[in-house]
Amino acid sequence: MDVLILAALIAFGAHLLKSRYQARRIALLGSHLAQFQIEKLMENLTQGYLRALGESDAGRREQVWNLLAGTEVALCEQFKRFAADFARVDAEETRVSKLPIALPYADRLLPAATFDLRQALQIHAQGIEAAARNEAGRSLRDKAFTMSAELFLMQHSCHWFCKSKTVASARMLARHQTSHDQLLAAVSPATRKAYGALVGR
Repeated sequence: MDVLILAALIAFGAHLLKSRYQARRIALLGSHLAQFQIEKLMENLTQGYLRALGESDAGRREQVWNLLAGTEVALCEQFKRFAADFARVDAEETRVSKLPIALPYADRLLPAATFDLRQALQIHAQGIEAAARNEAGRSLRDKAFTMSAELFLMQHSCHWFCKSKTVASARMLARHQTSHDQLLAAVSPATRKAYGALVGR
């Protein structure tokens, strides 16, 4: 019985430690995101893409695409500013554990098995901007597909920082019916290469 009580106390302590650790990381990221309208712009953009792709009238479809171009520019500018702002955070606070499960302070206990969220955000900023400029000359449909993938991969990185890779991937599946591997296959080759080099894929 004493062993069971001890095990329960250890489990409770570990859960409490993990909750406090994650809450601090959520607060850190949230305090920087709160200065921008990135989430709202993302929502407007992804919903706008669906509307444009589902519009049967060519004239109306073109109007929607033209409106979305302004949203893309605004999102790029805001995300670049956010990434630059977050780049000023101390390196000890921006490490992300590559372990699949949440282990409190794994980023400090196992620094070799981490990556820096500041670098990831820079990669995402470049990928989002390149998709918006459509440097690859994609069709509007393919451009929307690539931009959505860039945005969702960025969202995955943020969830990974706050929780764990497993939780981030599960959320992506639940919200967008898309796996982490599918996201990597859908982003631009430049993003895929830089992201893979950073996180060790």
